[in-house]
Amino acid sequence: MNSFSQTFLQETKDVLGKIDVQSIERMAVGLAGARNSGGRLFILGVGGSAGHASHAVNDFRKLCAFEAYAPTDNASELTARINDEGWDTCFANWLIGSRINQNDAVLVFSVGGGNREKNVSVNLVRALELAQERRAKIFGIVGRDGGFTKQIADVCTVVPVVNPDRITPHTEGICAIVWHLLVSHPALQASATKWESLVNLANQLETPQSHEIVEAVK
Repeated sequence: MNSFSQTFLQETKDVLGKIDVQSIERMAVGLAGARNSGGRLFILGVGGSAGHASHAVNDFRKLCAFEAYAPTDNASELTARINDEGWDTCFANWLIGSRINQNDAVLVFSVGGGNREKNVSVNLVRALELAQERRAKIFGIVGRDGGFTKQIADVCTVVPVVNPDRITPHTEGICAIVWHLLVSHPALQASATKWESLVNLANQLETPQSHEIVEAVK
């Protein structure tokens, strides 16, 4: 009998085996186009996906030379907008304040992608409607059926469901894999990550000290 750990990891492998790789490639190209035209990247997520958004903002800024932001990184502004204007509009009004325009891009991390009819993540729905109105590019990494994000996005990667009992953990886990793929993609990466850059530098120097560096970072 398989342990739970074996089962979970096998499910993860199954998800990765079913994911639409071409959608990720198209997303890399689309994001690069937005950056190269001087556009900014706004990353939206709720709950665990808000934590992902904050991490991804760091990666896209530091590794890919994006001007990137997440509304959930400023708790004071976010909670003020929720308190004064409402949850449904908190992201949309933040985007208005950021003067989102046709050069910019929005990237959504979400398990469900937003659904107005079911009143789930309506703040994502309202934000995406605004982004479309302003003609910004829309990208998404989402789960289930993709929700509103899939309906409206220029490119959307939907994390396949292999076990309905574990949609959320697999979606959020694979989302992290996909965005790390993106920030490592040749179309996007502008700077090497720290450990890899140390190894590359040491290999170029070819001194006794450089070999010590290589061994230290292995």
